[in-house]
Amino acid sequence: MPRARRSAEPPSRLALVRRARAVNRRLAEAYPDARCELDFSTPLELLVATVLSAQCTDVRVNQVTPELFARFPDAAAYAEANPEEIEEIIRPTGFFRAKTKSIQGLARILTEKHGGQVPGRLEDLVVLPGVGRKTANVVLGNAFGVPGITVDTHLGRLARRLGWTTETDPVKVEHAVGELLERSEWTMASHRLVIHGRRVCHARRPACGACPVADLCPSFGIGETDPEKATAMVRPGPGQG
Repeated sequence: MPRARRSAEPPSRLALVRRARAVNRRLAEAYPDARCELDFSTPLELLVATVLSAQCTDVRVNQVTPELFARFPDAAAYAEANPEEIEEIIRPTGFFRAKTKSIQGLARILTEKHGGQVPGRLEDLVVLPGVGRKTANVVLGNAFGVPGITVDTHLGRLARRLGWTTETDPVKVEHAVGELLERSEWTMASHRLVIHGRRVCHARRPACGACPVADLCPSFGIGETDPEKATAMVRPGPGQG
C-alpha cells in the first residue's frame, strides 16, 4: 500500500487544495452511490428526519419515519398533535421527549412565520428548535440544492487526519474544508467523507490498508496497514450486509 509523502515542511496552500480535491475525486470513484442516507420526499420530512438522527443511526430513523410522515403530513399537523402521539412513534430513536419538543417547536414557527414551509436560507433554519448548522446544511444541500459542508464526527475526524485542518470546532472545520473544495462539491463531498468515515476510516482503528486515498493521507499507518486484514475491517454500507 503506497504511503502519503511526509515532509518536515507543511504543504503549501496550493498543494493542500490540490490534494483535498484529489481525495474528493478518489472518494467519488469509491462511493459512486453516495447520497443522503435519510429517506425523505419533502424538505419538511428531511428536516424532521435530521432532527431525529441526533444520537441515532440513519437506519433506525428510516424505520420510524414512514409511520411518522404518514401520520403528520405537514407542519400544522405536528404543531397541533398530542406530544404523546409523536413520542410513541419516535421512541426508538432515543431522546424522544426532547426531539418531540424540538419537532413541535419548529413546526409552530414554520406554521406561524413561513406559511408552513421549510425556508431555504441558513439564517432562517438555524433559529428553529433543534436545528444547528449541521442540520441546516443537510436540509439546504439535499432538499434545496444549496451547497453546504455537513460536519459530523466522521467528517471532522477525516478532515484532521487528512491534514486539511487542526480545528475541532465544527464551524471552523466547515469553513476550513469549504476553502479547499469547490463550492459545487460541498454537499456530495460531505456524503463521501461521512461514508468513508463510517466504513473505512474508523475512529479507533482505521482500515488504512483498504483505504482508496491512502497515498494522499498524511495519517496513513495509524491503523491496520495489511491489505487483507484491513479489508476485513471495512464495514458494509446499507443493503450490503
